[in-house]
Amino acid sequence: MSAHDDADKVALHARDVAFDWSQLPVHWIPDEPFATHLLDVLHLLLPEGERWFVELFSEALPLIRDPELAEDVRGFIGQEAMHAESHQSVLDHLTTRGMDTGPYVDQVAWMFQKALGDRGLTGAAAHEWLVERVGVVAAIEHVTAFLGQWILESPGLDAAGADPTMLDLLRWHGAEEVEHRAVAHDLYMHLDGRYLRRIRSLITAGPMLVRLWIKGVAFLLSIDPREPGTPPVKPTWRAMLRASRRGLAPTGWATLKAMAAYVRPGYHPSQYGSTDLAVAYLAVSPAARAAEARGAA
Repeated sequence: MSAHDDADKVALHARDVAFDWSQLPVHWIPDEPFATHLLDVLHLLLPEGERWFVELFSEALPLIRDPELAEDVRGFIGQEAMHAESHQSVLDHLTTRGMDTGPYVDQVAWMFQKALGDRGLTGAAAHEWLVERVGVVAAIEHVTAFLGQWILESPGLDAAGADPTMLDLLRWHGAEEVEHRAVAHDLYMHLDGRYLRRIRSLITAGPMLVRLWIKGVAFLLSIDPREPGTPPVKPTWRAMLRASRRGLAPTGWATLKAMAAYVRPGYHPSQYGSTDLAVAYLAVSPAARAAEARGAA
């Protein structure tokens, strides 16, 4: 394991959380359809994306020579599987509210299962394709750790009256992203570690995520079951700026700073984010506490 993360390390384990969406309004940030759907894109991307993470890291497990890293990867796999299931429950709820997310989710599934899936390679070519995709996951995990830290420090969402159950989902997930933020990076360094490949992975993953997010917001706004006579909300950069100024989304400057940190040659995820803050939230999260109580029963 990297010496970077020893002092900031916790044992990773999946929490068997459950969420009741029966009372969740479509616009769970009141009077903020744009900001609501900006964050709802997570539900479009994560079920398929995190299932892909699980498959890929399960494939990588036999190649790990460090028992401690192998244990971290197993914990990562368990947490990511639960993230996928939890966000899928939101998609299922949106369907009951008349929002058919299938057309967009099908595109996401194609990307992860086909474009980034197993290519039937063998030998050295199969290993290189595995390492290449682990590098992409490491870059994506840098982004999700940044978002996780932001959601834990986002009083603007509370001030705007965001639905508490959705906030708990996002903060539970965000806390676990911060908690396991070093695992994908450490796995990549263990299997390969080349700097230029790591940066190439960010160059690949970053624009891909931006494009998916922009298309996702536009898609959700297009199927939003707004009240009759209510004009449609259009996805604009002005709306994005307004949301970030209200604390309902990360600022562009904070996002750029976070992405720039990844290109430092000495970068390690433990240098960014607060495990203490993540653990503190997990100790009070209603869903995490309920899962712990069920496990102790």
